[in-house]
Amino acid sequence: MLSELGSNLAIATVLSGTFVVLGSVLSSSWSHYSKVRKAMISTEASPTELFKSSIVRNILLDPWSSVKKRAKAWSFLFRGPQVIQEGYNKANGAPYEVFAPDNRYVLVSSDKHIREIDAAPDSVLSLQAAAKQLIQPKYTMHNFDWFDKRGVDGTPLVRTLRALLTNHIPDILPDIHSATSAIFDQQLDSVPLRDGAKSVPLYPMVKEAVVFSNALAFFGPELAHDKAFLKSATDLIERTLLMAEIIRLVPGCIAHAAGRILTYRYATDKAVHDALLPVVERRLEERAQEKLGHSVAIHKDCIQWIMETSPKTKPWSGDRIVHELMALWFGSVHIVTTTICFAVHDLCLHPEYLEPLRKELQGAQRVGFEKSGKGLLLLDSFIRESARTTPVESMSTRRQALQPFSLSGGWKVDVGEWVCTPVRAMMKDPVYYAEPQEFHGFRFVDPGTLQEFGDGPDFKMPQRGDCAQLTDLDWQFWGTGRMACPGRFYAAAVMKTIIGLFITKYDLQLSEPEKSRWFIWRTSTYPKPSTAVLLRSRLDRIDFDL
Repeated sequence: MLSELGSNLAIATVLSGTFVVLGSVLSSSWSHYSKVRKAMISTEASPTELFKSSIVRNILLDPWSSVKKRAKAWSFLFRGPQVIQEGYNKANGAPYEVFAPDNRYVLVSSDKHIREIDAAPDSVLSLQAAAKQLIQPKYTMHNFDWFDKRGVDGTPLVRTLRALLTNHIPDILPDIHSATSAIFDQQLDSVPLRDGAKSVPLYPMVKEAVVFSNALAFFGPELAHDKAFLKSATDLIERTLLMAEIIRLVPGCIAHAAGRILTYRYATDKAVHDALLPVVERRLEERAQEKLGHSVAIHKDCIQWIMETSPKTKPWSGDRIVHELMALWFGSVHIVTTTICFAVHDLCLHPEYLEPLRKELQGAQRVGFEKSGKGLLLLDSFIRESARTTPVESMSTRRQALQPFSLSGGWKVDVGEWVCTPVRAMMKDPVYYAEPQEFHGFRFVDPGTLQEFGDGPDFKMPQRGDCAQLTDLDWQFWGTGRMACPGRFYAAAVMKTIIGLFITKYDLQLSEPEKSRWFIWRTSTYPKPSTAVLLRSRLDRIDFDL
């Protein structure tokens, strides 16, 4: 599916680029002709005298400059991380701007400016409006046209993820662990054994595990075991990316028509909506029956929690709950799957870390993880370092301006434009990390903690004294401040569970380590679905049981 995404995005880019560049030439030419004509009238100068003016010369020649600017903006689609890094290197800590085909982004990296973003009210800078532009839910999520400002009709999802799901992690992890182990075994059963190993594409293997885990936590066991539903829900994620990109890239005058055509062509959102709605409506009926004193089934999943925490004065309808669940689904599967894939790549590239990680996963440290979903400090540090060196995203803390916004120092963000942090560039900056270009899997581990696992390789710890953890907010991975990802504790626990199974069940290596393992689109880095790992079952393993 990612291969289809890449090829279709390329086609959309070529077609959209042709329309927009031609439009730039025509509109710029007419605009600048009008300016020259007005200048001639106002100054009563002859054309020859007027052309001697550098201003007018620039106006006459500017249409081609506009084309160059547009071409550079379109190149952002294929080299976004590089464009952001180049701007970051020149800015020297100050704000700077980059242009995409559809918007202008102002990027900030100083603590002062990041705090200004976080302090701005939702009516001025909106995360929700940026997400709305990003995924175009009106077309990709069954006509879900959410508000630009968060909390207009309540925030049950925030409480659901931050409190209820987080508290439920110890209850659900054993089921996620056993189901993921079974998924791995099932996928490997059909793969021939060659030289004692089985070669399997990593991305589909991880995606299936994450999809089931999240379906279980969000929708409950009924839908998590419905294979037809899981297929539609899986397709929804990547088709949402494809559809949203096409709608954002085509000229505005045909965006609505393009959205309607794509909605008709890809009916995945309807399939997911129609599968979720009867389940949600049944839960609403159960709630009504419970209020009348009847005994009803007990459910512990996000459907139930969103329903129970929706506004009491104006409870959400079944359709509104389903829309919220669809948005949650899109945001959860993609990032977790990609982060796990890159961490497994790093395990293959740095096998010296496997033994201490196995000792941690099979030792007393796992008890704390079982009880809380937190801990496993060696694995925690390894995942954080992997996400630092190969981040999924190059931008974080996205906010769209709903009103004009000014940063201290004079930088302005107009309505519709975004202000963001260049998270990838910051993670590679020696100001924040010692030896930033080097991979140090235990960079964030206290040396005393590592000594508990006995003698082994002499791991370098350039960040000595920095015992930061994966779920901390100091590194922009989860966003910023009050708008940081409320589901990060659940996401981190799922990552550790799935990666832990790779570590304890298999000896692993990349099938073709010299090949490229990812591709770029806009600001995102995606693992190539074709990248395969060689898995050898560890006959002497002690299972990482929960």
